[in-house]
Amino acid sequence: MDQPRTPPDTLLVVFGANGDLSKRKLLPALWNLEEEGLLPGDWHLLGTARSEVSDEDFRELARDAITEHERCAFDEDRFARFRQHLSFVSTDFRPGDTQVLSDAVAHATRRFIDDPQLLLYLSTPPSTFGRITAGLGEAGLAKEARVVFEKPFGTDPASFAELDETVHSVLREDQAYFIDHFLGKEMVQNLLAFRFANGAFEAMWNRAHIDHVQIDVPEDLGVDNRVAFYDQTGAIRDMLVTHLFQVLSIVAMEPPVRLRSGPLTDEKFKVFDSMRSLAVDDVVIGQYDGYRDLEGVAEGSGTDTYVAARVHIDNWRWDGVPFFLRTGKEMADKKQLVTLAFRRPPATMFPEVPDSGLERDHLTFDLSGGGAGFSLLAKVPGPALRLGRTNMRFTYGETGSQLIGPYERLIHDALLGDRTLFTRTDGIARTWELVAPILDMGDPHPYAQGSWGPEAANDLIAPRRWHLPQDPDRFSLPEI
Repeated sequence: MDQPRTPPDTLLVVFGANGDLSKRKLLPALWNLEEEGLLPGDWHLLGTARSEVSDEDFRELARDAITEHERCAFDEDRFARFRQHLSFVSTDFRPGDTQVLSDAVAHATRRFIDDPQLLLYLSTPPSTFGRITAGLGEAGLAKEARVVFEKPFGTDPASFAELDETVHSVLREDQAYFIDHFLGKEMVQNLLAFRFANGAFEAMWNRAHIDHVQIDVPEDLGVDNRVAFYDQTGAIRDMLVTHLFQVLSIVAMEPPVRLRSGPLTDEKFKVFDSMRSLAVDDVVIGQYDGYRDLEGVAEGSGTDTYVAARVHIDNWRWDGVPFFLRTGKEMADKKQLVTLAFRRPPATMFPEVPDSGLERDHLTFDLSGGGAGFSLLAKVPGPALRLGRTNMRFTYGETGSQLIGPYERLIHDALLGDRTLFTRTDGIARTWELVAPILDMGDPHPYAQGSWGPEAANDLIAPRRWHLPQDPDRFSLPEI
């Protein structure tokens, strides 16, 4: 509800600045923020990585990244000004080898009239977080800096605990920003508005009215050029314990006393604290055909490219309401859906009302920006009293900025020091505890590329069914 604010002058240091995430997300996000007037009055980006990259090479890399991923018209004169804010230093930053970057930061700081705030962004594999953070402490770069960590933060409970100890030996909790870009999505935040700004929705957002909840994030692409990262990570670590759990916490949380970092994060943690640890019987993992043939994949790899899970939340609001979560690579469609399926009326005068939640009334949120839909049963026009289905749709249309996406929003929040949409270490620790029993499940089920994953996932949700994105209402009742 706050109006956009202008951040103070900032020196932004991006580790892994020539990597895939930087090219796809960070550099285009800065370009869009600059277009919207949301960057500081004076700012500079110092990129760093082990690769030998000159300032000019980095500026050309940024130009290519922006033109490939831009959401607004590319303007050469504007980029000529933008590129002057970019520089690069090559260094294998680690404890005992921090001087090169320290000198580069000192040199970049001299570009500013007054000392800028320092924002450090770790766009690197999770395995590097510990040594980079330790290096920041040794170099004296972390004293008042904010540090943004990409996900996943750790790979299991033990690695998380070790990394968390390292981070908190160098940084205060309020300096560490653990990013999950799903929390920056417009529709994820609109879930809060739908629930807590509208009495009708909040009144039915509980076990008395909801049969089950689905959070479904199928992807139609493979692992692309992320093979080295993905084969060490998999769908559980990359998606389930991060994006899907975070969305679940937004759907299931109790109303916070105010929409600020502390109260909001407290309520999300209570959801995680109420969840049962996942058991093997609650989960189906899969691997798409042809994955093991990819260059860089370990021979006989058991990495999961698909996961479906049944989650139980043991609290007053959700007791007895299963949450079904699903995501996978190389599936039939790409969508990001949250669906709340409502219970059948306890006594109905309409015998044809179906038993399954999706065949009746359900509320669906399209997190990728497609708005929300409410599927209802109503009378089909005519002399007979017959039921059919109808849909109410909410869409954003062309309202608001078309340039501000999740990364733009979260980078802007980090520049401002707003932690509301970032995660917290106690919540991350709890999510690793929840998935610990399923991290070594054995061989994944094979599934065909372009399918909806292993058949075993249909057994997991039975007698209900998945809300397939390409065929969301495939039951027999006529449309109105």
